[in-house]
Amino acid sequence: MSETVGSRIDCVLVAGGKYHDIDFARLEILKLLAEDERIRTRVFEDYSNLAAIEAADFLVTYTCDVTPPLVQQEALRRFVARGGRWLALHGTNSILRFLEDGRVDSPRWAPHFMETLGSMFVAHPPIAPYTVTVADPEHELVRGVEPFQATDELYLSEYYGKLHVLLETEFEGEARGFVEDQWKAARHPVFYLRPLGEGSVLYLTLGHCRGHYDMQPLMDLYPTVERGSWDLPVYYELLRRALDWAGRATAD
Repeated sequence: MSETVGSRIDCVLVAGGKYHDIDFARLEILKLLAEDERIRTRVFEDYSNLAAIEAADFLVTYTCDVTPPLVQQEALRRFVARGGRWLALHGTNSILRFLEDGRVDSPRWAPHFMETLGSMFVAHPPIAPYTVTVADPEHELVRGVEPFQATDELYLSEYYGKLHVLLETEFEGEARGFVEDQWKAARHPVFYLRPLGEGSVLYLTLGHCRGHYDMQPLMDLYPTVERGSWDLPVYYELLRRALDWAGRATAD
């Protein structure tokens, strides 16, 4: 991120939810935000502080199964449409319900929210390495990035609106454990821009992380610590570029 001293830039970071090591992700994102001394960040667990979001220059979210009520969804849409920039990470587009038979459902309960984001998480196959390729090698957000292997949750989603895909992957097979578990061969966005009015959402699906205690109450002790793409230097490069993009609307 730029080190140029200039006008203050206000950021809101929403980091909260289930089944992920939110503490780890929050700290890593805050450390990246702190690389630019112009950025002042307020941190919340959900979207309820609409005044803070409205006053922010940009929004960053790392959540899982955090669904704002309609009034907050509408405020988020207005924030982007009036020119705001929203960097949405990993599980921001997820709604998860564990069924009695052990499967995971992704109910379509918040279409307004998901349409603003440009996607809704539906399922992912078991975590395993997969190849991420560059869809638009000339775009500044991914210029110079080579294809790479990510051991992360491969998001299988529904998509809305006109998306500018920057990174993508291909999948065909079974998303074991999810209600919608059979997937035909298709390419899925990993990193995309979703223009909306005068602003835009930038969504990066990578970034799974989980610690020993993050599956409670479903499981008292999760057996392994998972860091997903947080172990990859290229992931931090993508985050730095994304945060620079998010703050630049004000800086420019």
